[in-house]
Amino acid sequence: MIMGLTGDSKGQLLSQLAELVKEISGLPECRNSCKKMHGNLVRRIKLLSPLFEELRDGDEDSVMKIEEIKGFELLKAALDSTKELLQSINEGSKLYQALQKDQIAYKFQQMTEAIEAALNEIPYDNLDLSEEVQEQIELVHAQFRRAKARPDSPDLQLEHDLAVAQKEKDPDPAVLKRLSDKLQLRTISDLTKESVAFHELVIASGGDPGKRFEEMTSLLKKLKDYVLTENPKADTSEGEKGLMKHRSPVIPDDFRCPISLELMKDPVIVSTGQTYERSCIQKWLDAGHKTCPKTQQTLLHTALTPNYVLKSLIALWCESNGVELPKNQGTCRSRKPGSSASDCDRTAIIALLEKLANGNSEQQRAAAGELRLLAKRNADNRVCIAEAGAIPLLVELLSSTDPRTQEHAVTALLNLSINDSNKGAIVNAGAIPDIVDVLKNGSMEARENAAATLFSLSVIDENKVAIGAAGAIPALIKLLCEGSPRGKKDAATAIFNLSIYQGNKARAVRAGIVPPLMRLLKDAGGGMVDEALAILAILASHQEGKVAIGQADPIPVLLEVIRTGSPRNRENATAILWSLCTGNLEQLKIAKEFGAEEALKDLSENGTDRAKRKAGSILELLQRLEVKEDPISLSSL
Repeated sequence: MIMGLTGDSKGQLLSQLAELVKEISGLPECRNSCKKMHGNLVRRIKLLSPLFEELRDGDEDSVMKIEEIKGFELLKAALDSTKELLQSINEGSKLYQALQKDQIAYKFQQMTEAIEAALNEIPYDNLDLSEEVQEQIELVHAQFRRAKARPDSPDLQLEHDLAVAQKEKDPDPAVLKRLSDKLQLRTISDLTKESVAFHELVIASGGDPGKRFEEMTSLLKKLKDYVLTENPKADTSEGEKGLMKHRSPVIPDDFRCPISLELMKDPVIVSTGQTYERSCIQKWLDAGHKTCPKTQQTLLHTALTPNYVLKSLIALWCESNGVELPKNQGTCRSRKPGSSASDCDRTAIIALLEKLANGNSEQQRAAAGELRLLAKRNADNRVCIAEAGAIPLLVELLSSTDPRTQEHAVTALLNLSINDSNKGAIVNAGAIPDIVDVLKNGSMEARENAAATLFSLSVIDENKVAIGAAGAIPALIKLLCEGSPRGKKDAATAIFNLSIYQGNKARAVRAGIVPPLMRLLKDAGGGMVDEALAILAILASHQEGKVAIGQADPIPVLLEVIRTGSPRNRENATAILWSLCTGNLEQLKIAKEFGAEEALKDLSENGTDRAKRKAGSILELLQRLEVKEDPISLSSL
């Protein structure tokens, strides 16, 4: 009798669920009358991602029990059906969906109920989940329960406008404008796509359109007449399409890079949440800046996350307005007249590689230094140097007995790793163990640049595992204690990024990360409070991390940060305090003795959304502490 799923089968099921959530999260934003229902459902599903990621990264050899299998298989079936519904909404006729909104709302409600029922079948207590993930899943489950009980309210204005537009021969232009805006049918291009979707519906009906299709045809004609009346140039003839291409439509501000003020082609998000054109923000970072250009906030890390949603919206806008994106995407053009991106000197690079491969020690040192500078200069050079075959040769020089050559080699790899494609080439060349060796045994400059290189490589998730397994974390902790201010920050950002992977949290705690972090946290003038709190917050979600932090007398300094720190630091300090106090009567009493209630009450009114939630949860625990005749309630939390 099969009692459960083995490690391989379990991993496959969890990977399928994780991939489904990823695919649903990556669907284009809905731009029609179902926008609210579509957006709410996608947003809730997206919040399930940490559950599958943590389970997938957990104990691969464990067997999944029958009751666990049932819940996850029900959830997979529900998500499969949901994905089909969401895709059909994105690709289907906007008018048909507006006219059939009640039936579509019912389908969304069915999907919501199916997902909620599946979540109800999963025995979370049997799963090895961090408290942070448990809390998030409870919140998501609660959202699905509320959504099941309270379906989205109907759009009365849309229903009224549709009824008027169908009934009247010449509807009020204000009605047609509202419909045009609501259904995102503002241009001839939009209406052409709608017409195609309409004809596909006719074909799907077997050639028997029926009354509903007659209503759609009439509405489509009225909307087309309205669009042509409002914009006479928006005709569908080839000649006038050409005119549209040569016009200069006003670019929405959200589509412009805050640095170049030009239309973004490859938008990326920095740690502050702001979006920039990739090449422009990369230039800013390459110049040594550590802040967000728009907000002037310090960047917690320099990883750039593609903004696929905005990129999709920009592509749709370009298509609708006859604007073609340039083929050389992502070039941040200089504002000086006549200037252009410089091409690399391939002949010079090949000559340098010859010295790396066959030169004496002095020639190798000089060539590595030249490549280091060239790789720092611009993106073209980074591509050319990698394509010429420099990466394996530089990796070999990481083992050089000459300290300066070693510094040049690791720094050149750091600069090359700015290019995402080069990250994979560096790892494939077997660089990680050698970079870790430099981190352990190199000069201080080499160690600091090795830490920065490991951070850059760890942006790719699978590299987090390899870097942690190679023994990098103890060496990073040592650098965190001994390095220059820049070296400490490089070490901290690398440790933070590596600790996103669950297995590395335990490695960091066992390597003794907590005491130095507490020292940095207590040294307000040392400039490392932000980084220390961010790492402690991520470690506090792990049981070993929670225990180690609890043994370091953290509560007085955490409460001081909650009283006087920046919004982000107050949020992280509260998250750590919540982890410590949940299920721990002793820590809760200490928090109360040091005046936590007053500080948390202020935070629950003036903090970030996450800080307010955490503060509210701790205040509830403190209130229950006062009910001394009911101590059991604490242990149940």
